[in-house]
Amino acid sequence: MSPKGTVLVAGASGVIGEATVDRFVALGWNVIAVSRRRPEGDGAAKAHHVALDLRDPVATATGVAGLPPVDHVVYAALYEKPGLVPGWFEQDQMDTNLAMLANLMEPLLARGGIRHVSLLQGTKAYGAHHHAIPVPAREAAPRDPHDNFYWLQEDWLRAASARAGFDWTIWRPQLVVGGAVGAAMNVAPVIGVFAALAREEGVPFGFPGGPAYVWEAVDAALVARACAWAAESPAARNEIFNLTNGDVFAWRDLWPALADTLGVTPGPDAPLRLAEWLPARAAVWDRLVARHGLKPLSLAAILGESHHYADLCFATGETEVRTPTFLSTIKLRQAGFHDVVDTAVMFRHWLGVLQARRVLPPA
Repeated sequence: MSPKGTVLVAGASGVIGEATVDRFVALGWNVIAVSRRRPEGDGAAKAHHVALDLRDPVATATGVAGLPPVDHVVYAALYEKPGLVPGWFEQDQMDTNLAMLANLMEPLLARGGIRHVSLLQGTKAYGAHHHAIPVPAREAAPRDPHDNFYWLQEDWLRAASARAGFDWTIWRPQLVVGGAVGAAMNVAPVIGVFAALAREEGVPFGFPGGPAYVWEAVDAALVARACAWAAESPAARNEIFNLTNGDVFAWRDLWPALADTLGVTPGPDAPLRLAEWLPARAAVWDRLVARHGLKPLSLAAILGESHHYADLCFATGETEVRTPTFLSTIKLRQAGFHDVVDTAVMFRHWLGVLQARRVLPPA
C-alpha cells in the first residue's frame, strides 16, 4: 500500500482522467484507472487499469468487487450523445450520467473506506449553454434554474456524503485541453488534425470560426494537480471551486502559435464547420497515417465528439460577439491552490505530445 493511499480515477482515458492518472502516479499513489479504453498517458503503465462501462450496473459492481481498498475517487467519467450539444438538453442523457456515478459509487461505498471524492462539473453549472452568465461567475451564486446532470450528480453526492461520511470537492473548469483522443470535448487533436489536412490539401491554416471573443481555458494537467491537492487539503473539503489557467486568450491571437507548433502556414479566416469538413476527409487522413507511420487510428477514433465541440468553441456560424464567459478563481486561490499555466504554452505542449505519440504528423 502506498503511504499516499489508493485513488480510483473514473473516466481514466478522457481528457481530465488521463492527466489525473499521470499526476497521482507521479506523486506515488496507488492508482486504479477505470475506463473502457486504456489511458495513454505517461503514468498509465504504472496504474491498474480496469475496463468498465459504467452504464452497466452489474458489470460495474462485479468489477468493483475485485478491487483493492480505495480511499479516494476522482470522478471524471462522462456520457455524451453523438453530435454533443443537443444531448445537453435531453433528460435521458442527464439520467445516464447520474446512473453512471451511482453505479460506481454505491458498490465502492458499500465496501467502506472512501475518504474523499472529486467530481467534475463545468460552466454549464452557471447556465452558459442557455444564456449569458455574470462576469465573472462565482461559486457562491444561487443554483441556476435549469435541468442539468451536474445537479443530479451533485445532489446524489451530497446525500451519499452525509450518509457515508466522506468529503467531496466539486470542480468547475473552463475549456479543458489535454492529450486524450476520442474524447467528447478536447479541441487539441481537432486543431492538429485540421492543420494536417489543410497542409495535405495545400490550403492555408485559417481560423475557421466566427466573431472574435475573449475566453479562458485550463490545462488538464492543472486540473489533475488541483485534484491531487484536494485529496489532501482540508481547505478543499466539501467545497466547489472554479478552475482556469489564470489568463485569457482570443483564438485569432493564439492561431499563429498553433500554426508554428504544427508546422503549417497561417492564413486568413476561412469559416467552415469542422464537424462537417473533417469527417468528409477520413480517407485523406488514412493516407496521412500510412505515409507518416502514425498510430493506426481512424479520424473518428481521434475526434470522438470533439469536432462538434470545436465548432462551438470557435463560435462557428455565429454573427454576434459573445458575452464573455469568465470564471472567478479567487475562492480557490484563497483556499491555497495557486498553480497557473500560460494558455499558449499549454496548447503548444499538448500538440507536441500528440506529435510525440504519433497521433499527429511531425511539424
